[in-house]
Amino acid sequence: MKKLRYLLVTFIALLSLSGSVAAPIFTPQVTQAAAKQTIKVTYTLKKNKKTLSKKTVTVKKNSTVLTGLKKNWPVQLNKGFVTTIDHQKQNTKKKLYWTYTINGKMATKGVKSQKLKANDKVVFTLSQS
Repeated sequence: MKKLRYLLVTFIALLSLSGSVAAPIFTPQVTQAAAKQTIKVTYTLKKNKKTLSKKTVTVKKNSTVLTGLKKNWPVQLNKGFVTTIDHQKQNTKKKLYWTYTINGKMATKGVKSQKLKANDKVVFTLSQS
């Protein structure tokens, strides 16, 4: 009986020691793997030529423009089109609309389908069309 108790205590002690030693060994690998799954993107809001706000956000790889936009500001959409960002509303009567560029080029897809890449620069501009 004493041998069984001794073996049980030894087993539990070894198990708990191995768990405390193993955790730090795997932590850096998990952190590095998680870092490889995210990218940084810079967003700028403009009204005509005036910059209203600029923020850099970290998002998962293959996220859409809308994902990063919503992380930074309150956003409203209508039929897939951005109508309000950070309480700045478009005005159809004045032909004032939100448009956006990625890395200086006009976007060819909507905010829900345009994928982001590392270090992209997204600029949303509220101006007359």
